[in-house]
Amino acid sequence: MNAKLIVDRDFVVSELDRRIFGTFVEHMGRCVYGGIYEPGHATADEDGFRGDVLELTRELGTTIIRYPGGNFLSGYNWEDGVGPADKRPVRRDLAWFSTETNQFGTNEFMKWSKKANIEPMFGVNLGTKGADEARQFLEYCNHEGGSALSDLRKEHGYEKPHDIKFWCLGNEMDGPWQICHKTAEEYGRVALETAKVMRWVDPTIQLAACGSSHRNMPTYGSWEYQVLDHCYDEVDFISLHTYFNNHADSAAEYFGVIELLDAFIKEVAAICDAVGAKRRSHKKIMLSLDEWNVWYKTHKIENMRVPGWPEAPPLIEEVYNTEDALIVGGALIAMLNNADRVKVACLAQLVNVIGPIMTETGGDAWRQTIFHPFALASKHGHGRVLRSVAESDSYSAKTFPEIPYLYATVIDNPADGTTTVIALNRSLTDSMEVEVELRGLGADRELVHATELHHSNLKAVNTKEAPNTVAPKANKDVTINGERMTVRLKPASFNVITTKATPAGNA
Repeated sequence: MNAKLIVDRDFVVSELDRRIFGTFVEHMGRCVYGGIYEPGHATADEDGFRGDVLELTRELGTTIIRYPGGNFLSGYNWEDGVGPADKRPVRRDLAWFSTETNQFGTNEFMKWSKKANIEPMFGVNLGTKGADEARQFLEYCNHEGGSALSDLRKEHGYEKPHDIKFWCLGNEMDGPWQICHKTAEEYGRVALETAKVMRWVDPTIQLAACGSSHRNMPTYGSWEYQVLDHCYDEVDFISLHTYFNNHADSAAEYFGVIELLDAFIKEVAAICDAVGAKRRSHKKIMLSLDEWNVWYKTHKIENMRVPGWPEAPPLIEEVYNTEDALIVGGALIAMLNNADRVKVACLAQLVNVIGPIMTETGGDAWRQTIFHPFALASKHGHGRVLRSVAESDSYSAKTFPEIPYLYATVIDNPADGTTTVIALNRSLTDSMEVEVELRGLGADRELVHATELHHSNLKAVNTKEAPNTVAPKANKDVTINGERMTVRLKPASFNVITTKATPAGNA
């Protein structure tokens, strides 16, 4: 099979906002306790943070992490998670029917995120709480000092403000499963007033309003419009959440979810612009895809609740296979190709709970299959996304009427002269020879690296005993001739190829 991919240095989608490589830590299952935090573990540091998970988090290349939820957020009292640990209350968490000890909270997360060199992204509870608690939480975190709450933070041992810039106004408030679920009218008003007072406390923050929990929600579309009709002038982002599934157990059908994500992004951007047009506003609302991943094998009630209100039970610990990794890689390509609107995204979650990192409590940590496309894209995704034109055969599926076999994006980094092609071959049977034309990007090019993620068994998984069953390997089928490159992609493979122009060629 042959295909073409053409880009031009002057046709740019957008500078890439690297917050697109975010993940998510929620007080759910073993994400916090037994995931990032496990005092007594052989690798734990003086703060109880697992060293093996910290190391894998850095390798994953995540740039921003959303915390503390999720559904957990809508019943969370932020005051429970600060101050002396032995005085913190133990609560029943109604989101996941677990017991929350509050031994890990805001200040522990901030300390952990600094060690991981990751930007924090916090949420305020707009389920059981409201604008008053949100402004107080923000004052505790971001105010320099001289007020009761900022001085309380100092008493807790944190002299300097945490200076958290990105805040989510609640979580999935359109969902009936949410604690204190709201209508679009109710939520839009609360989001407006909460955003207003939070900006009065700290005008430097960015705020995201809740969009739909997924594209199939009955209120999808009207929810976004009504919410933004209230709070458009006070927020910067609207959220999108989506989880992919392969219920049909067909890889060909499964690949169609990538096209659905692209449609989802474009639809929400259009709704944002419709609200802006009504207001005759020059402002653009950006998109925060702050929950996304593959999730279907453990999407059952027995995977989400364990009787008896246990502490940190194993919940939705999905084991990912090769085809799941290809979907994650394809979803990243879709986000990159929409980099003019998608500025933040969070793979949900980081560890154990539908995570790219899996641990054994008291034992090892290892990389799931989906770890690899994310880490590759984050490592090599720097610069500006170019508008690419792809030509390849396509096929039809029930999930989407036309699915091109080649799905790709190109990122150019003028700072170091590198250009990276990220490409997915969605043919299950045929390898693909792709001619890549890098117009105006320099004729004197050299190959920096070519990496492929491929396994002949689409159901292959990584385990504690065999952690490298599905792992990246070098792709040696690359040739470069001036501004043209030819690369052969294996069937059902995710590929990252970086070339570099010499200084003269890049001039």
